[in-house]
Amino acid sequence: MADKKKGFLAGAAVGIGVAAVAAVGVGLQWPSAMAEGRAPLIRASTAPIFAPPPGAPLSFADIFQRVSPAVVSINVTSHVDIAKLRAESPDFGGLPFAIPGAPQGVRPNSRGNNGTGPGETSPKAPKGPEVQASGSGFFISPDGYLVTNNHVIDGAESIKVILNDKTSLTATVVGHDEETDLAVLKVEGRNHPFVTFATGAKPRVGDWVIAVGNPFNLGGTATAGIISAYGRDLQDQSSSFVDYLQIDAPINRGNSGGPTFDVYGNVIGVNTAIYSPSGGSVGIGFAVPANIADRITKELMAGHKITRGYLGVTIQSMTEDLSASLGLAPNQGALVKDVVPGGPSDKAGIQQGDVVLSANGVPVASSQELTRTVSLVKAGEPIHLKVVRSGKTLNIDVRSGVRPSAAQLAAKGGTGGDEEGAAPGSDAPTAPKTTVLGMGIETLTDALRKRLGLADTVHGVIIDTVDEESDAGKKGLSKGDVILKAGDTTVTKPSDVVAAVVEAKKLGRTAVLLFVSRAGNTVFVPVKVEK
Repeated sequence: MADKKKGFLAGAAVGIGVAAVAAVGVGLQWPSAMAEGRAPLIRASTAPIFAPPPGAPLSFADIFQRVSPAVVSINVTSHVDIAKLRAESPDFGGLPFAIPGAPQGVRPNSRGNNGTGPGETSPKAPKGPEVQASGSGFFISPDGYLVTNNHVIDGAESIKVILNDKTSLTATVVGHDEETDLAVLKVEGRNHPFVTFATGAKPRVGDWVIAVGNPFNLGGTATAGIISAYGRDLQDQSSSFVDYLQIDAPINRGNSGGPTFDVYGNVIGVNTAIYSPSGGSVGIGFAVPANIADRITKELMAGHKITRGYLGVTIQSMTEDLSASLGLAPNQGALVKDVVPGGPSDKAGIQQGDVVLSANGVPVASSQELTRTVSLVKAGEPIHLKVVRSGKTLNIDVRSGVRPSAAQLAAKGGTGGDEEGAAPGSDAPTAPKTTVLGMGIETLTDALRKRLGLADTVHGVIIDTVDEESDAGKKGLSKGDVILKAGDTTVTKPSDVVAAVVEAKKLGRTAVLLFVSRAGNTVFVPVKVEK
């Protein structure tokens, strides 16, 4: 879950040395009081004392006393898979500290366990040094079911749950869901104190919250703050399924998997990640919202495998330029970049270049919103899509499939996953024949196709030169890219691109939409037209 480049960190921790600090104050002498043996009275303010406004508690002590017995520390033991670390992060740069006993230069994987915990041990490689990782969790039933983050227990060889009274229990994994970074554990025993998810009333931005967990392996720590925002995107795989809750209650390493409560003691989120350039709290924490966590954990407790609906398309979020090139209002819809042959959308007639405006009546403002809406649909159920194609609005029903796992999508190069597609990239020499939009282009002939190693199915015009100061250059188009479509026209010769630019101007559009192929990847690129 962590993304060291963007500063997102999940919260497990190996341990920390804590230095005691003594506060030394200035001695103030009050002669008359000292002489009479009375304690000095210091008046801090002459202002009258007012009752706090509604929603501002004088203390969080009652809430903490009530909910803290249900919150636990989770200690995980595993061994470092050095081969996996080298494969995933060859330079191991930017991570906070080295693994004790590991070869020089080896540092922990920041995604799997926040730079502290284990990855899965490869059966073909010798085990690395043993690692102890820590996180947080909480009981959601009296018979021993607990919730935590998947990244806290990922690759664990043993899991110990430390209760509020320091009792240690062995836990087993009931189920986990990598996409939402949630896991359910089980310990023996009855009558465990537990808390419940707040699935009814939704707290507002600005409402008080209290987070309880195990930061830096200190255990039983409470912090307070407010809800800062809803619907945060961490720009990773999980954000396709989770619109994260942002809070400013301090969240640190080791808080992962712990609960955030409202002022009524209900769980409103599962603490999962922080944004931090330094690795410590800067007041920006992220939690999986209660409605998502409740649904996923109930499925896992019932022994069900988490499945998600599937359209069988690769989609692209609409930008202002994309919207302008299609004559649509800004900030709405998701653009279909590719359609998986034989997939649900292909069978229903969805086409490349369609813009999905809503799914099952839910407006689509981004590719993530479409993916989240579709993921809630069960396999075989219909998904009612409202799409725009060539300026016309269509209603199309797609019968949902089952979304492949993250590993299956990765094996396919990430295509067809109902998610954001990659940008293009390649290089090849050609001779320009036409100049348009700051690009020199020519027809892609059989000879050029063979020389460039392109498939016989690739047809269009190839870019030979790009003015770096043009909008095309600024958008990343480069020599060797193949333009497959311009506007609504399938391109076979340079004049098709010129005609599309002329048509865009006639329609009063500020950009023309190009569909571009590079090294087997395709993407829509809106390029501004000159007035």
